[in-house]
Amino acid sequence: MRVLVVEDEIRLSQNLAAALREGPGFAVDLCHDGKDALDFCATTTYDLILLDLMIPGLRGEEVLRRLRTRKVNTPVLVLTAVAETRSTIELLNLGADDYITKPFDLGELLARARALVRRGKGIRQTVFDLGPIHLNISEQTVSVAGTLVAVSPTEFRVLEYLMHRPRAVVSKQELLEHLYDFTWERHSNVIEAHISNLRRKLREHAAGPLLETLRGRGYRLLDTPALEPSEAEA
Repeated sequence: MRVLVVEDEIRLSQNLAAALREGPGFAVDLCHDGKDALDFCATTTYDLILLDLMIPGLRGEEVLRRLRTRKVNTPVLVLTAVAETRSTIELLNLGADDYITKPFDLGELLARARALVRRGKGIRQTVFDLGPIHLNISEQTVSVAGTLVAVSPTEFRVLEYLMHRPRAVVSKQELLEHLYDFTWERHSNVIEAHISNLRRKLREHAAGPLLETLRGRGYRLLDTPALEPSEAEA
């Protein structure tokens, strides 16, 4: 999942980025100006935007208004130092999905961020099942046919994303864009390794491959084992 943090306090923005990367495992982009935030959103699809109100260029309220005018429906969590009822109502009317008042508890912010990402995808539950695959986001566990499977944090993130898109073909670039930030080019050669490891681990406990590689197209997670090995395994 990819998050944009719009915050002009450099140290706070860096701390938020670190927490989002290390906790939920989100890919995080940073910007410190309202105009830059609009440019980022014009070129990149985000799963969540953390938006401070007191930023240079354009204030957060104007950024939010323009995003909604452009039909950008990405969930927005507003960071504000103002907790007055009137201001809260105005933010919600502008299209904010939630807000948190500074200073805030980092654990609470992370919990709200996770909830907004799930809500933005129309997802309420934290447990997913696809055929023999069982994934628990809260416990960070994966099992296949009732057997726990040890996966790395990145493999978990890849599987979680694919579980949101069952049986759909997901391109390598789409995975990279949602799992990494703007430095993703340097990771482009390792995504195949993560897919290969994940495919092998899933197959160890199933009757056949559950994760296909479609050459030149991307990857597909299946609810029943494929009858034939994927091209990458041939």
